[in-house]
Amino acid sequence: MNDNVREIEFEEGSGNVFADLGLEDADALFARAQLGFHVHKILKDKGLKQREIASLLGIAQPDVSHLMNGHFSRFTTDKLLDFFKRLDRKVSIQISPHKRGEPYQEICLVP
Repeated sequence: MNDNVREIEFEEGSGNVFADLGLEDADALFARAQLGFHVHKILKDKGLKQREIASLLGIAQPDVSHLMNGHFSRFTTDKLLDFFKRLDRKVSIQISPHKRGEPYQEICLVP
């Protein structure tokens, strides 16, 4: 083995980058990021222009830019949930006991 090869040090993340950064309200920030990501994915799959997205979601075109550029913190959780309604998507909330090692909040998109 080459003596000049160094082992790379790393730290495994928790799955929530906001918690890993030590931010307050990390769970809420992560949930908003997940919701925003799924709104973005649905819109991207539809292939709409920003003007069409603005009309569909009932927001200004600059807000569409923020949404499509991943600036989800500009939108409240309620607003992101409203986007799903406007996109004709059902949102279900399931509450179950927390198991050690799993995230407290999970958001998934069902095709």
